[in-house]
Amino acid sequence: MTVTGPGETLQRRRVAVRGTVQGVGFRPFVHGLATELGLAGYVTNTGDGVLAEVEGDPAALGAFCLRIGRDAPPLAAVDSVEEHGVPVSGASGFAILPSAAGGRGRTLIPPDVATCADCLVELADRANRRYRHPFITCTNCGPRFTIVTGLPYDRAATTMAGFPMCRDCAREYADPADRRFHAQPVSCHACGPRLALESPGTEPLTGTAALERARAMLAAGAILAVKGIGGYHLACDAARADTVAELRRRKQRGDKPFAVMAAAPAELDALVLLGAEERALLADPARPIVLLRRRPGAAALADAVAPRSPDLGVMLPYTPLHRLLFGLPGDPPGPQVLVMTSGNLAGEPIVTDDAQAVERLGPLVDGILAHDRPIHVPCDDSVVRLVDGEPLPLRRSRGYAPRPLALPVSVRPVLAVGGDLKNTFALAEGRTAWPSAHVGDMDDLATQNGFGRAVEHLSAVTGVRPEVLVVDRHPRYRSAAWARREAGDRRVRTVQHHHAHVAAAMAEHGLDGTAPVVGVAFDGTGYGDDGAVWGGEVLIADYAGFRRFAHLAYAPLPGGDASVRRPYRMAVAHLVAAGLPRDLDLPSLRACPDDELRLLEQQLARDFNCVPTSSMGRLFDAVSSLAGVCHQVGYEAQAAVELEAAALDCPADDRPYAFALRPGADALLADPGPVLAGVVADVRAGVAPGVVARRFHGAVADLVVRVCVRAAEQHGLDTAALTGGVFANSLLAEDCAGRLRAAGLRVLRHRRVPPNDGGLALGQLVVAGRTDG
Repeated sequence: MTVTGPGETLQRRRVAVRGTVQGVGFRPFVHGLATELGLAGYVTNTGDGVLAEVEGDPAALGAFCLRIGRDAPPLAAVDSVEEHGVPVSGASGFAILPSAAGGRGRTLIPPDVATCADCLVELADRANRRYRHPFITCTNCGPRFTIVTGLPYDRAATTMAGFPMCRDCAREYADPADRRFHAQPVSCHACGPRLALESPGTEPLTGTAALERARAMLAAGAILAVKGIGGYHLACDAARADTVAELRRRKQRGDKPFAVMAAAPAELDALVLLGAEERALLADPARPIVLLRRRPGAAALADAVAPRSPDLGVMLPYTPLHRLLFGLPGDPPGPQVLVMTSGNLAGEPIVTDDAQAVERLGPLVDGILAHDRPIHVPCDDSVVRLVDGEPLPLRRSRGYAPRPLALPVSVRPVLAVGGDLKNTFALAEGRTAWPSAHVGDMDDLATQNGFGRAVEHLSAVTGVRPEVLVVDRHPRYRSAAWARREAGDRRVRTVQHHHAHVAAAMAEHGLDGTAPVVGVAFDGTGYGDDGAVWGGEVLIADYAGFRRFAHLAYAPLPGGDASVRRPYRMAVAHLVAAGLPRDLDLPSLRACPDDELRLLEQQLARDFNCVPTSSMGRLFDAVSSLAGVCHQVGYEAQAAVELEAAALDCPADDRPYAFALRPGADALLADPGPVLAGVVADVRAGVAPGVVARRFHGAVADLVVRVCVRAAEQHGLDTAALTGGVFANSLLAEDCAGRLRAAGLRVLRHRRVPPNDGGLALGQLVVAGRTDG
């Protein structure tokens, strides 16, 4: 509506903004924009996003509606701006109103964000009232997703609700010119939160004394539990061999590598190979753990940090408490690189509750550095690596979740529950999906309970009310059992494991499914349509379905998980399947105890408890053992990780092994027999394990290219998708992608969700949740 008076024309518009627009300084931004343009009115949070009414000159209103989306704060993600005229009220001034209830809750809280540069300056400024405040934050940084208890996003709907602002913080919070204007986690020394350190045999300490004592304990070789943003970490000096070994023993970690946190990038130069892309990823506001190649000959860390791993998982401090643990200028020297691993026992979910920290982490540590701000949502550190200069997520969690993903197809309200390993789930509606943070492996009851709570919370903050639940076809997956228990009268749909992997790669690259792709899905385990364990699959797939074009020839999986844990069993099984002799001069046979070997041979001969498998992951295990690299594993994919490490020590080989391709009943079979024969011959000839490993990697890459080109030619396709946990192997992924491109194919690789089972849910929901719209 327009009001015309002497010399003036006024209009008023209502502007609704949706997207990630709460917790990012959006209302203060709107206030500043309206004030700059001379507009009156108000702005408020709603359950759907941000709502503003602005009144003034039509030209200024036009500029406002343009700039509200274009010039949004850096942490915001504006999905839509809708505006329409409303009656002029004659208002003066512009106000931020209390949040309005109602709406469907379709706005989204941003991920937790690393401490910004401005706050770090204040943290180290003796003249600043937040000098050394472990919880310094502002509109541009700090916790968001992990502290939100409801919408709209206001302090009362966060775990900061129990910390009344002091007079100074309240003044900053109400000042439109201040960086902390309506920053919900704002705090200082006067109003909390506060640190507390408990250590057996000493009096509890709080505040600065707790921090100084914790830093000294770490320098002296202690192991501490440290409460962070999304859960507890276990921390110790990464250079002390005895301390790291003791942490590994207490945590029951096996040989799985620890992540480390360095005080500054300069500390990492001596440890890993750092280029500009790696430095940028480390410094990203998400602050993920970045897997980087270890610098040859680097000896600054204890060997037990990451035994026999080609990579080191490194990160930089992302909270002010982390920064203070390393010390500010003038503090006594302490460790400059800390082991910083999830606060849990192996296989259990990360600890977030303070009482549980005492019960579950107390026996593992020499002290607990906690604080009194509750963690509402558990959120493990994210893990990323660079492949061909582009990020490849291996665990999408803190710093990324619950950032939404755009979908290339429309879906009905749907919940996809993912798989049982590296579980994440996803909610979606229309053309938007919200992948969850990392949940974990579903074989632990506490993880299963946490899964349910995470679904409830993400449903609340996204407003998605699922009409369909989607599960993996595996008949014994706990994630699927949960979905069926919770479904009520809602439909439960199943999606084959490797179809979901390929669909996830298609979805994140924006393919609408009108043309199929050649999907290469290589992993360790996936339930096949014929009841076998699949994992070496080449599919012709779109969202509507798939056909199996080729797969690794079946080999027996004797004893299921027993062979996963002991790759020498898989080596014997593959030798049997290939008709090769099992001579005791081979490393795998020497690694197998005599009694077990006799029983294993009988089991294989009788085909007793031997499920057939086409798993490429298990073939990597077999070759790792045959080459003498790894015979028993203490964590998932250890044998393959160590085989990749061995291969990296050798240059590319022009004499790789070769798979045989032959017709099968319903698909092309990739027979590894010739590859295994080559491996055995080389091992017996004394060829170095690294050379064997490199030749095997070359053989797998050659197989991928041969089959993809053949499939593309037969079906008139031009796109290949590389997916599944095997493609976390950067040596293999880069080789395959380069050769496929050289063959004229477009290559899809994961950039938004992991290639492993952490990306399954995205594929599940686009397969089973699609609508006709």
